[in-house]
Amino acid sequence: MPLISNEKRRRGIYILPNLFTTAALFAGFYAIVQAMNLRFESAAVAIFVAMVLDGLDGRVARLTRTQSAFGAEYDSLSDMVSFGAAPALVVYEWALKDTGKFGWIAAFIYCAGAALRLARFNTNIDVVDKRFFQGLPSPAAAALVAGLVWVVTDLGLAGQDVRWLAGMLTIFAGVSMVSNVLFWSGKDINLRKSVPFIVVIALVMAFALVSSYPPGVLFGLFLLYAGSGYVVYVMRWLKKRREGTPAAATAPAAEVRAGDDEASTPQ
Repeated sequence: MPLISNEKRRRGIYILPNLFTTAALFAGFYAIVQAMNLRFESAAVAIFVAMVLDGLDGRVARLTRTQSAFGAEYDSLSDMVSFGAAPALVVYEWALKDTGKFGWIAAFIYCAGAALRLARFNTNIDVVDKRFFQGLPSPAAAALVAGLVWVVTDLGLAGQDVRWLAGMLTIFAGVSMVSNVLFWSGKDINLRKSVPFIVVIALVMAFALVSSYPPGVLFGLFLLYAGSGYVVYVMRWLKKRREGTPAAATAPAAEVRAGDDEASTPQ
């Protein structure tokens, strides 16, 4: 018996979606190389390019019906490089290198958070609500780190000027990825469904807004997205607390009435 069957040996892979995944992997690797060469703005832009390509490979696979187990695993490995290792190394070289143990610990927390986030996503993909992500998605976390690098560099400042802010944001992104906070996934949007004309106008305005100042607008949008999950979490917690308060408040009265009934009942 051969170690690998002839059927599996002849089985190929789908080139189109894996081509996008390979391009995203290259963008993440390119970001690491640019950071080593102290070209941090190019490194940050490369991470955003990897985000766009990562968002396309899955949609292309679904539209062309070329999904495969190989593609899913390859996509996860690409994400680990582009949204796990690359942002951690970029921010470390940019701002955290001279902060001692705090710097590499912050970068490692982010890198480990991305790995754990991807592993949990792969194991829970069939049991979670498709409308929400459990924990901050790794591309959004990478956008937080890369966005900060892009904005500060565009303003003419050095990473050393904001090293503590960069470290805290890096830790926040890493911890958010492994949290149980829910973030809207956008997967319930049906692109094949007709929409009002005002939606098209809103999209045009959104593109115009992003093009006006890409570093600041993109960083601001992903910062709002990262905060939205915690805002919704707090609102749900307050709502549950308010709903639980009346029941707790009426419990003593019910116990008193029960005690009165028992006292009035002949023994």
